[in-house]
Parts: sequence; C-alpha cells; structure tokens
Amino acid sequence: MAGPARCRIRTAVALGGLVAAAVLTGAPTAAAATPNTLYVAPNGAGTACSITAPCGLTSGRSRADAMARSAAATYGDIDIDLLGGTYRLSSTLRLGPQDSGQRGHTIVFRAAPGQDPVLSGAQKITGWSLSDPTDDIYRAAVPKGSDSAQLFVDGARAQRARSALNPAGFSLSGSSFVTSDPSYASYTNTSQIQIVDDNDWKQLRCPLRSITKTSSGGSSLNVDPTCYADNSTDVPNVGFPFNGSGLPALNGISWIENAYQLLTRPGQFYLDSTAGYLYYIPLPGQSMATADVELPTVQDLVDIAGTPGHLAPVLYNAPGASYAGSWSASTNRPYGDLGNAVNYTATNGDSASFSFTGTGVQVLSETAPDEGGIDVYVDGTKTETVSAYSAVRAAQQPIVDISGLSQGTHTVKLVKTGGQYLVVNGFTVIPAPVAPVHDIQFTGITFANTTWTAPDTSGYIDNQAGVLWDPSNDTPTRIPAAVQVHRGDDITFTDDVIEHTGGTGIDFADGTQNSTITDSTITDTSGGGVSLGEVDDYYLTDPHLMTTGDTVSQDTITHVGQDYQDAVGIWAGFTKNAVITHNEIGYTPYSGMSLGWGWGWASDCTLQAEQGLSNPCRHGTNYAGGNQITDNYIHNVMGVLHDGGPIYTNGGQGGGSGVSAQPCQQTSVLAGNVVADGNDTNNMLYQDEGSSCWDTYDNLTEFGGADWIGMWTPTINSLDIHDNYSDNPNYFDNGTGDTFNQATIVTDGAWPAAARAIIAGAGDAATQAPPAGHIDDDSLAITYSGAWSASGFRGDGDYQDGVHYTQANGASATLTFTGTGITYYTETNSDEGTIAVSVDGTSEGTVNADTPTRIAQQPLYSISGLPAGQHTITVTKQSGSYLLVDGFTITP
Repeated sequence: MAGPARCRIRTAVALGGLVAAAVLTGAPTAAAATPNTLYVAPNGAGTACSITAPCGLTSGRSRADAMARSAAATYGDIDIDLLGGTYRLSSTLRLGPQDSGQRGHTIVFRAAPGQDPVLSGAQKITGWSLSDPTDDIYRAAVPKGSDSAQLFVDGARAQRARSALNPAGFSLSGSSFVTSDPSYASYTNTSQIQIVDDNDWKQLRCPLRSITKTSSGGSSLNVDPTCYADNSTDVPNVGFPFNGSGLPALNGISWIENAYQLLTRPGQFYLDSTAGYLYYIPLPGQSMATADVELPTVQDLVDIAGTPGHLAPVLYNAPGASYAGSWSASTNRPYGDLGNAVNYTATNGDSASFSFTGTGVQVLSETAPDEGGIDVYVDGTKTETVSAYSAVRAAQQPIVDISGLSQGTHTVKLVKTGGQYLVVNGFTVIPAPVAPVHDIQFTGITFANTTWTAPDTSGYIDNQAGVLWDPSNDTPTRIPAAVQVHRGDDITFTDDVIEHTGGTGIDFADGTQNSTITDSTITDTSGGGVSLGEVDDYYLTDPHLMTTGDTVSQDTITHVGQDYQDAVGIWAGFTKNAVITHNEIGYTPYSGMSLGWGWGWASDCTLQAEQGLSNPCRHGTNYAGGNQITDNYIHNVMGVLHDGGPIYTNGGQGGGSGVSAQPCQQTSVLAGNVVADGNDTNNMLYQDEGSSCWDTYDNLTEFGGADWIGMWTPTINSLDIHDNYSDNPNYFDNGTGDTFNQATIVTDGAWPAAARAIIAGAGDAATQAPPAGHIDDDSLAITYSGAWSASGFRGDGDYQDGVHYTQANGASATLTFTGTGITYYTETNSDEGTIAVSVDGTSEGTVNADTPTRIAQQPLYSISGLPAGQHTITVTKQSGSYLLVDGFTITP
C-alpha cells in the first residue's frame, strides 16, 4: 500500500553505476548545475564532482565539507546528487560534526533527478554451478572468511538453512537437547549451528558447542554453556528499570539453524565461511545464471555520530573515585541503585572525590528523607551546595550535574554538610563536548543489504522488543541498525527506502534531537523498523543530552523481525516530545509499536506493593513525557510471539514518580490510531506495567484481541481513557487512579461518523486512496459490513499471508477505487460458495468459490474497460460456509 513516491522504477542494477547514467532521460544536465551542487556516482573518481566528471561518495562528502566551512562561503544548502546505480560500500559511511551543515544550511544527500541510487552493504555473487543435482543445490565461491547471516536473491530475502518448525523428539538434559535421531551427529561445522526458541515475548538463540552421539545411538545438541546460562539458568533479572521478570527462558527448540545438512528447501542458503563457498537452492523458475545474488558483509551503511556518544554510568568504586572519612559500602540494596550497591557516610565533613577526563560529570545518588546538604567542589573550587533530601526515596538520582568544562582532567568533590547520610551510587562522565552532528538530509535514497553476525558467536540474549543483554556484562544493548544516528540534531530522512537489513532499519539514538523520518518505506528487516531513544539514560536531567523532539511520520513499515522475531515496527525507549504520526505498520511477528521502558520504576512503592512486588521497592524517575502517538494504522501484528499488541506501552511518562508524587507533569497522547488484525493479541491497546500519564482517546480497534484495551496491574496509573471505538466490548482495567470510559462498541462494521473520521485519518494517505496495483485485504480503503473476522500468518499462500472472512450470508466488502478495471482475489475451497458482485451499484452476477481443494490467491472476478474515474465494487456472501477476501488489483 505504498504511495506513488515509493513506487519508483528501480534502475540501479541496469545502470550498473555507469557514468553514462547521467545522460538518461530526467538526469540533470551540465547547464542545470549550480555552484552548490556536487555529483557523485558509484564508479566516480577524482575531485571535480561535476555532472560530467562525478566523484565518489566519500569525495563528494569531503568536497561538501570544504565548501561549507570555507571562510568565504556564500553557499546555501549544499546538494550532493547521487547518480543512479549501486554504491557498494565495503565499510560504513561515517559522518561527524565536521560533516554538518553550516550557517543554518543543510548538507543534502539526494537522488539526482530521475535517478535511483542504492547504498548497498553487499557483494554480488556470481559463478554458480550445480553441486548437488539430487537436492538442486547450487554453489558459488566467495572469499574465505566472508561472514553473513543474511542473503538476498532477486530482491527477496533467502532463508538461512533451518529445520522444520518445532522439531519433535527433543528433551532437555542440562544444557543439551537430546534426541533419539542419530542423523544430527553427522552435521558439520557444528559451532556455526544455532538453537532458536520462540518463547512468549522473547526469541532466544544460542550457538552449539558440539553435537555428540548418545550412548543409546541418538544425538546430543550441546549448547554453548555461557549462552545457555544467560538464556536459561541465569537469565538476567536486574529488575526495574531494565526489565520485568527476566523470564521466559530457553527451554525448547522452535527450529535449528545454519547447517549444510538442513539445506533442503527452495529459497534456503548456507554459507561455509571457512571453505569459502555459498550454497543456495533456487526458487521455482529462478535461474542461477541470471539471478541477482547479494551477500551482505557490512553491518552499518551510514553512521551519523556527534559527541559525546553513548553515556554509561560507572559504580561508586570506579577508577578515579576516592573517599575521605568514615565510609561504608552497602551491597544487595533493594532500592534500585545502579549495581544494587552504594557507598555511604553518616559523618559531616566526610568527602567523596572523583577524577575524570572529559567536559562534565553526573554524580548518582539516592534522594531520601534521611539525606541532606552537600557542598560541591570542581577542581578545588566550591561551585554549589545541593541537597539530596526528598520526601520519597528515589534511586539513581543525579544530585550533581556538571557540564561545560574545558576538555581535560577534572575532579569533582562532594562534602557532607547535613542530613543523616551522604550516599554515592555512581558517576557518569561526559567525555567530550556536546557537539551534535546536525543539518544533514537524505532524500530519495535506498539503503539495502546489510548483515549482523554477533548472534552467531555470542547468542541472542533477549530482554524484550529488540532490547538485548550484552552477554559480557548483563547491561542492556540493542540490535544495530543499517542507518544509525547518535547525538544528531536536525537530521532528516525523507522519501527514502530501507530494506533487506540484517538488523534494525534506522535508529535515532543517544540523545538525537529534532530529527525526522518521513514519507519513507522500511521493510524486510531482520530487526525492527525504527528505533528512538535509549533504555539506560532515564536519569538524565540535562535537556541537551536527552532524546527529544524527533518525528516519525507518514512512513510505511512492514515485515520487520524477519530473523529476530521479538523486534517491532517502531520502538521508542526514553524519549521526550516525540511525534509518531500517520504511519502504517503491518505484518510483524511481535508488537507493531512499543513505547516506553522501565516497567514500574516510576510508580511509587505503594503501587509496587499492591502489585505484589518486594517492599522496599526499586523506584526512581525518568525524563520521558510529552510524546504524541497519533493517527497511525497498525495491522496484522503478533504473528509469532505472544504478550504484546498493535500498540504497547511500558513504564512511566510525564516526569512524575507515581500517583502520590505529582505525576503527569507532561502528559503523552495516544489518539486517532486504528489498530486491527491482532493475531496472538491479548490487548489491542496494551498499556503494560508502569504505564502512566497517557491521554488515550479517539482510537479504534477491530478484528482481534481478547480485550480492546488492557491495564493489568496497579503500577499502571494516571491514564485518561475516553472516546474510543471498538468492535470488542472486552477490556481489563486494574490500574490505579485511571479515568476509564468504555469504548463505543460497534457491531457488523456499522461505525458512526466520528469513528469513520478516525479511519479516514489514520495511516499514510496511500491507505485511504490506494493507487493502481494490488492492495491487501486489510487496506483501510475496504469497508466490511456485517460480521467479519481477520486471519493472518496462515501459511496457506495468501497474499501477505492473511485474509478477511465472514460466515454470515449478506455480509459484504466494498472498495471505492479510481481506475478502469479491478480484479477480486480470494481463496477457493470446498467450504466456500457463491458470491454476488456489483460494480457501481449494478449487479455483475455471481461467482463461485467452491473447489475440491484449497487454492490461494485466486482472481475470482475481474472487470476492465470501465470509464476512467472513480468506481465501487462490492462482493457479498450468498452461500457456503465462508467468504474470503484476499485483496484487489486496480487497473489504472
């Protein structure tokens, strides 16, 4: 359902990067060149960067830098026009503060007019020969040491060799999966093989250490013991704000992956990195003599990074810390301190010092009724007096926040002057000046073909929604992105395509501000689609370091999580004033959108106790709030995992700390969204643990979910839920201090005018006025009247793997379209019957969907030669057990 701007005819392969591409119809001419336009080409050379002598991409960037920084510069925006073709990157294109726009102008990387540039992280593989005629396996030589977990053939993702789903006969013995099947013992390159377990809301992966024969003649798949412990016996469970229960654990096999012996089905591949061979079984009709085979070797295509980069606190006993007086350590504390440990003193005059190299530092402490005054010295000079007193105990509070120092070595000193205790929990060093990379734009560019190989060696230690645990230290980390922005400001992506990635599509991380992703397509990602913010910077008080003011709008985000099925379409951690609006998200294995982090961290101890959590509790604050989640269309989600939903929220918003401590200093908004076709969905709007300070209104839910909305526990607080619409009357409200109003419940698709207005305003414009071409059954342009349901992730060969269906005679589906013809697609089967068709209110008779066996994607009715303009088709069930709608094709 992409709009016309995303349907550009791709010419990258045909052009092959030839400079001659510049003279194709629509390309700029030399006469059109202006002093602020540079031209680059895939095989560009030199430094002229002109239309007749384009340079390479990095040379173009360097020329733009020099132009922008010239003392005599009079340029406005500097355009780097990319001519068509594939730019094969062997390493990441890195942009720093020195590459920023200057004097309020922008550096623009854009597709040259009429051109279609592709930044690719893959090498093209040729020279295929048939190596196993029995199983139709082809082989091509690749450089030894080539490492990739992904492969893309003729623009489609190939599946890494894997077993059938849920292989039977395995039992868990220690860290080994044991079976009576002896065949596994003959598998080769066993350390490359992975065990994958989809369990509730997690996907858990571990490599094998070995495969051995059992005494009874079977096979023992022996999981790497460190990875197994991280994913099973010693699952990280550090508690709020980093995770909830820590569980579930790896205790079963959803499939076995990455062995040559598992290469059995068309569309699968296996890479033998050591021997230097790539193996592939072609799809029906695919010729390896002409197939475009892309083996990605680059993880990040573009990395846009300002300073200071990612900030991570260290504990009170880190190098550089010293203490004078009577100090004691307190470990295994239950209050939520970093590392669950602090150093403390009860003696006035005692001091804590920390020497560091950088431009600033934050000192983390607890604030509590038993704490008091502190004198602060920087490099021997007293700069301020602060107080750690508060009526409610809160952990990981930056009681000292120093910035703007000269780059170099400094010492901060805290001297206790009042209260019962001075507590030091940790330090966060600001290692460099806050210097964002800024004023850079990418437009009309495709970013494609990346990989991510870390899980092959260290496993995939899942927390939730693409947030992982670093196996070396149990700190949170995230799936890397093909396009990464760290400490960015006014970075813009518009009308771009991000596809075929080994990780997430695009990530606005580490305090990126005022940046935008708009009118773009993100699809076929191994990880998530778009990520905003972090999970470990909740304590920040300096607005310059926060992730704030970013916009994700009018994007189409589909088929994420193709490898790592816990990933989501749009994920936002701790963010402030984000605007996520008018996006379409669909066909996800887990949630469509996940917003917030921290679980009950910001909820006060009374609410945590009511939930049954330990008391004293893990409690602190975060800076999230003022986020706007509006007018999105989210559909066909939760196709694989469980305990998620189309829109899922987690943790506190609003800058407050629970209902008893002035919550909702800044309310976030969840409004105007249409969520539909939830498969394994318990709540269509899922406001999970700790969610607070949301104004939830004018949303519409249909076709799925046990409940239209759910708030299951008392740490969920201070929500205002009103004026919503649903076809499901069920809800679950066990929150605290919420204002809950039941949705207007509608049956048989008879939405009132206000609900119709929500439908008309949700998602990208293309969902409301579909262009010529094929549209799926879940397009908002289709009106379903009567008792309808949705069924997704069917595995029956339907378009996008799902249908809408009804069992009620007289139920109908109507589509108004602009064109000269239309074709209606359905499944046919023995349990289906006759369907009445009308076009523009005139009967076209009936068609029959009754066939002896199930056949998917059947064009059961077609009409052509209509006058150019707007028309309406309606299909109505007359007989049989079912009527199915799989989609329509509009003829222009």
